[in-house]
Amino acid sequence: MTLPARILGTLVAGMCLAIPALHARAAETPASPGTPVGTTPLAPALSLPGAGRALRMTYLSTDGVTGRGTVPVTAEVILPSGRPPASGWPIVAWAHGTVGIGQACTPSLHPYSARNSKYLATWMKRGFAVVATDYQGLGTPGVHPYLDTRVEAYNVLDGVRAAVAAVPGLRNTVMIVGQSQGGGAAFAAAAFAATYAPDVNIRGTVATGVPYFTPELGAQLTAAAQAAGPAKYDPLVVYMLYLGASLAGRDPSFHPEEAFTPRAMAAYHAASTTCVGEMEHKARDEGLTVPNALQPGFPKALAPAFAAMAYPTLKLAQPLFTGTGTDDHDVPPMLQLSLVRAACAAGSTVQAHLYKGLDHSQTVNASLPDSAAFTQAVMAGQPVTPQCAPVPQ
Repeated sequence: MTLPARILGTLVAGMCLAIPALHARAAETPASPGTPVGTTPLAPALSLPGAGRALRMTYLSTDGVTGRGTVPVTAEVILPSGRPPASGWPIVAWAHGTVGIGQACTPSLHPYSARNSKYLATWMKRGFAVVATDYQGLGTPGVHPYLDTRVEAYNVLDGVRAAVAAVPGLRNTVMIVGQSQGGGAAFAAAAFAATYAPDVNIRGTVATGVPYFTPELGAQLTAAAQAAGPAKYDPLVVYMLYLGASLAGRDPSFHPEEAFTPRAMAAYHAASTTCVGEMEHKARDEGLTVPNALQPGFPKALAPAFAAMAYPTLKLAQPLFTGTGTDDHDVPPMLQLSLVRAACAAGSTVQAHLYKGLDHSQTVNASLPDSAAFTQAVMAGQPVTPQCAPVPQ
């Protein structure tokens, strides 16, 4: 479900007219990352079931591409209904999955999907407010640095800082929660927090469908795709197209023909402005697969984007919950379970869950009962049971 094109166009146009003024004010008075710039009421259609006050917030975050200076970022802040606890609502810092890299794909301009609405409404019933960043370059000018872990982490952490400063009724007690691209963003936020945002009181991280990439895993994944033979569609191609289009927007030396075949070039050019649902249809209609869409030299051509996907550390200060579907074709279980093993080996406390027969999307809500027990434990300061070698359940 999306907003009508006329309404969406008006929102985006108004938003883009306002942002230069935000840049100007930031230039006149330098402000630190996590500074709120302003809030506006969020339309009820864009909120969550059973929610109370809902806002769209603009705040400053460190430019994760350069690592210096600040850029404006947008987010939603949605509170449960009713009176907040005396100490304020604790926060779920929600990191969203892939939506696309164009302005029209900005999550805070669209209603939540039925899956995400159910998922986040459940977190609100647990007594959490939701702070949901759009990420740099979505909702504000500039290119969205797709799957850049530093960008995503800074945006998640600064969104919490800004929400606590700007919105009464919140407290600095945080669960970082994300899915798919957002699962990586959640892991990254927990990994960067110790050095970037030690003031954010993180209790634990809950992530499903978490991407993890190393050159070795990339080679294994490509070999597996080549060996699988002809296929009608491979969702990994869409993510590679977004990586390429995002990289091209900030690196003029990128040559797309070194990464993508002539057959995939039309989809590559569409990726800059086409949101994920339509991109999936396009890739499926054109029969794009890893063998027929990606050039043999794509790992070298996309190397800067792959490097930006790395996590600064695999040793997290707080416990991590992961949920993986055995039938996940978007982020193959091989990648997700490799991250679990690597994080455990690094000394993280990981409680990994493997859901039999479920795909990338189905795992999100299927994980709720398990994440509830995990969350109760970490919020109470109690130990959680580590699980580094999950079996399907």
